[in-house]
Amino acid sequence: MKKGILIGYAILGVLKLTAQEKERDSISVNGLKEVVVTAQFEPQSLKKSVHNVRVITAADIQNLAANTLGDVLNQYINITVRPSSNTGRSTVSMFGLDAGYFKILIDNVPLVNEGGFGNNIDLSQINLNDIERIEIIEGSMGVTHGANAVSGILNIITKKSTPEKWAITATAQEETVGKEFSFFEEGKHIQNVKTAHTISEHWFASVGGTHNDFKGFLGDMEGKYHTINDGTRGYSWLPKEQWQGNALISYKKNNFRAFYKFEILDEVIDFYGSAAQSGYSSEYGAYKYGEDQRYYTNRLYHHLNVVGKLFSQLNYNVSVSHQYQKREVEDFRYNITNDVEMNNSRNKDQSMEVFYSRGTLSNFFKKKRFDIQLGYEAVKNNGFAVVDDEDNQTKEVSKGIDNVDLFAISEINISDKLSIRPGARYSIQSLFDNQYAISLGGRYLLPKNVEIRASVGKSFRTPTFEELYSQIIFDGHYFVGNEDLVPEKSTSYEVSLKKRTVFESGSVLSNSLMAGYIDVKDRITSALTGYEAATPIYEYINISQYNSITISSTNQLKTGNWNFNFGMSLTGISRSMDNLEFSSDDRYLYNFNINSSVSYLVPKWKTTFSAYYKYTGKSQQYVAGTDEYVLSEIEPYSWLDASVRKYFLKDKIELTLGARNLFDITNVNQSNLNQGAGHAASSQMLLAYGRSYFVKLTYNLNF
Repeated sequence: MKKGILIGYAILGVLKLTAQEKERDSISVNGLKEVVVTAQFEPQSLKKSVHNVRVITAADIQNLAANTLGDVLNQYINITVRPSSNTGRSTVSMFGLDAGYFKILIDNVPLVNEGGFGNNIDLSQINLNDIERIEIIEGSMGVTHGANAVSGILNIITKKSTPEKWAITATAQEETVGKEFSFFEEGKHIQNVKTAHTISEHWFASVGGTHNDFKGFLGDMEGKYHTINDGTRGYSWLPKEQWQGNALISYKKNNFRAFYKFEILDEVIDFYGSAAQSGYSSEYGAYKYGEDQRYYTNRLYHHLNVVGKLFSQLNYNVSVSHQYQKREVEDFRYNITNDVEMNNSRNKDQSMEVFYSRGTLSNFFKKKRFDIQLGYEAVKNNGFAVVDDEDNQTKEVSKGIDNVDLFAISEINISDKLSIRPGARYSIQSLFDNQYAISLGGRYLLPKNVEIRASVGKSFRTPTFEELYSQIIFDGHYFVGNEDLVPEKSTSYEVSLKKRTVFESGSVLSNSLMAGYIDVKDRITSALTGYEAATPIYEYINISQYNSITISSTNQLKTGNWNFNFGMSLTGISRSMDNLEFSSDDRYLYNFNINSSVSYLVPKWKTTFSAYYKYTGKSQQYVAGTDEYVLSEIEPYSWLDASVRKYFLKDKIELTLGARNLFDITNVNQSNLNQGAGHAASSQMLLAYGRSYFVKLTYNLNF
């Protein structure tokens, strides 16, 4: 581990990449970075935005050869990606708050998952092959984006045009999973095809599809066909196969623009029971079998967006979306000896259907010193889940969670240097008391390209379907939801200082410093609330106190064909948990992170060399024990990725070679509670599957 940190600090000498090279279309990367759209009245430059907006370009994603959104976000400061080997899911947290507080949008519309809307999104289920750029805003965004946008929002902006008449792209990527690889049985195998066509001056259409086949990671396990009953049958990371398809048609004329987008996702995850048992039937005789499961996830996504002007002045922007995601579970006995599935039973486990609409009106005044944006957001959620009951049976729960929100935001440009932005939202809730959000932001431009931004905001998070209605009851375990939960209320403060220096040589140095504080009232968490016949009962409750403090710095240098970036952050978390049994300490627990990377473009070779490093410091939290809360610690670790990207044959062929997790991280130590002994003990948390290598080949046909 120390070796990894030392190598990381060596890389800090050349800092972190925001790897951007000259784009090969009519819009430059610099142009994209200067213009942002998320939470703006209309597209405007980063410098004019009252919010701090972080932009990740398509070139950044290409240099990483990222398979999932988690591969991308894992490289950025203040963001922690949490993968799960047991479920195949990968989620994101920010400022110590988990994925329930961070909202993920596609073209400004929240994305559905089987348990919610916009939050707790599985990052591996998001298509990366149609992304123009990603915009991230940190801090409270409850006024502009409603419930659950407490720690920030991420807006994926997809491509809706191309400078060519036809743009056809085909990609194949092969990647090892640790040391495991073969073309058909091991590793990762990814294929993508996309066709885009500029039909006329006004019409554009595109269609694409992606196949992502992850064969799983064996690690210390023996796979599907293992017949010895020693607990090693199955996989350390579950195999997962995804098929994704999307289509878009757009129209633009004068001030009017419209697009309709459709996406579909089909995902299958295979789970193999660790026990290899003995069975007998008249048909097969004696045989070995495992009790296995298969998880099916399906998502349908529809989005219609219309933008234009009323009365030659008022800007309107209206989106309507219907989304549906469900998960089904198939239980079966797998006859290992005869390679036959038996007693198959497939049932719907969880689903969420959402009807969503959002609309805004702005540009009420011809003078740009003052403007106001009025908007609405309407959400109709229909949730479904199969839960356990106390008789070891299951029952179905179907509930609706709806809201209609009205919001108003004004932008006051007191001078060319000073802008302030107050806003308010009122949310009419079907299941909870009505909620509200308010915010006030400001931006001031000082001499010598120094920018100061500050904001304060109140937001809210509503309980999820799982927190309200889940029940998991079996021998020795009792986890239940709580229908009496109330929405969380948060207050956020943030201040930042940014300076941009342009040298005579043309080099550009950007430095920023940010400090933030988030206070959450009635935070929802799972806690030990009692015992049922010696069985501990864990229930979702509202706790009395939770707050976090963050200080972070990002620094970027562009000089010639070099691009460096260095960032670091310190986050402290304090929470107080009181339940029927005992209380926790409320002292601050701190986590320190560093990220850095470097890229170098060799124009003559049309080649970009990139390296990405991230150090994640020790993280701590309190977990419930038998008679007290015990401090659990996850040890620090370092992560390093590297890649080389080169163009051939007049940019028709793009080849990327690289390696992930060069420090070969697999498990990290975590101290948690040994229930039997009642004290902290060390255990292993499976974080990754070791060093892997990839090759990605893309063919671009543009004419």
